[in-house]
Amino acid sequence: MKRLLSFFAATALVSGVATSCCDQACKPNTLTDKEKAEGWVLLFNGENLDGWRDFNGTELTNGWHVVDGCIQASGEGGDASGYIVTEKEYENFELMWDWKLTHGGNSGMLYHVVEHKAFSVPYVTGPEYQLIDNEGWEEVNAPTKLEEWQKLGVDYAMYLPDYAKMKVNPVGEWNTSKIVFDNGHVEHWLNGEKILEFEAWTDDWFARKGSGKWENAPEYGLAHKGHLCLQDHGDPASFRNIKIKELPKKERGEQLLFNGKDLTGWELYGCMKAYVDAEGNLVTENGDEKQYGYLGTREYYKDFDLTVEFKQESNGNSGLFFHSFVTGYNTVNGWQCEVAPKGNDTGGIYESYGRGWLVQIPDEKESILKEGEWNTLRLRVEGNKVQTWLNGEEMISLDDEAFGNSTGRIMLQIHDGDNIKVLWKNFCLKHI
Repeated sequence: MKRLLSFFAATALVSGVATSCCDQACKPNTLTDKEKAEGWVLLFNGENLDGWRDFNGTELTNGWHVVDGCIQASGEGGDASGYIVTEKEYENFELMWDWKLTHGGNSGMLYHVVEHKAFSVPYVTGPEYQLIDNEGWEEVNAPTKLEEWQKLGVDYAMYLPDYAKMKVNPVGEWNTSKIVFDNGHVEHWLNGEKILEFEAWTDDWFARKGSGKWENAPEYGLAHKGHLCLQDHGDPASFRNIKIKELPKKERGEQLLFNGKDLTGWELYGCMKAYVDAEGNLVTENGDEKQYGYLGTREYYKDFDLTVEFKQESNGNSGLFFHSFVTGYNTVNGWQCEVAPKGNDTGGIYESYGRGWLVQIPDEKESILKEGEWNTLRLRVEGNKVQTWLNGEEMISLDDEAFGNSTGRIMLQIHDGDNIKVLWKNFCLKHI
């Protein structure tokens, strides 16, 4: 029955698009001179889907098409497919778009989506402005009821709107939504009214992330920059007047990643022990299972210059990961600046998936490592270039496009094996 209703509703939607588009006072999918002067840019030209492609793809194959100046989702998608993304990534912005749904329709606009083969769907990384016909969806799917965190306008499974401010046009008519993401400050707007606002990456935000739908999605919402994404969730939907104005990034300067008191700002994965000793050092060592373990920042970092001191006690087989993320219990995807016993390329760069060693250090530089003493490691990542220094001596310099196309956590590794223990202190990161 739902498919029949969707079919007839989709037919009505397509046939009504031309009239509703042409009746607008201003021509759809255009910018006024004032908007151009303010920095607005169209993401849809009204004629084709240039600038859009499949999530994790190189072309457009998901059944999306242009009808009478509107992007239309065919309704052939579902939870596991039907997503298209912008080719460009965005960080801070105002994003506006018009949308309309069929009876019982379900769709969404996502942002800060991270693409990687390890992520089969975009919503495990990208927050979503939910688009859904609340009442119609419950009629079509009776007796199932929507949870509050699934309804129109929510920051999906995180924050609820002020329902008193929501003015929604009937199904089949156009609505206008806006997302503001300004250096962590987030707003949702609907038909000219602000319905929701919150601050990302606060303690409250992390508490919500860790206790609900995203409890087992460790990378949800951490990216500061990513693709925009439209969702075909099995129901026809139409979009037009998609436009964006990028906002400036605030300068952040230096940041201490470790406070010398506790593990605030870090998250533990896999099998390892991590704690702060009496001298204020961060200690990482084997867990009882003696398997791989990781301690990662709660934040993503892209371009940075990081210095940290470490001391290897016993077997110091570890590593400093960057542009990394977690999948599963103790699997990390990303790049590792090696920290290991002498003769094992401390300061070299290893890729944890696919290519393995990208660059190892010259044999004559192995003596720079001071075993059983404090060492200073410097890691600089900027665009496609990665450089490392150990105790003031350059170890490697590497250019690779993969670095520039990625972002992620900084993580400390404990290797599998026995009797591994490393002390860390003075994590100083300079944002570039």
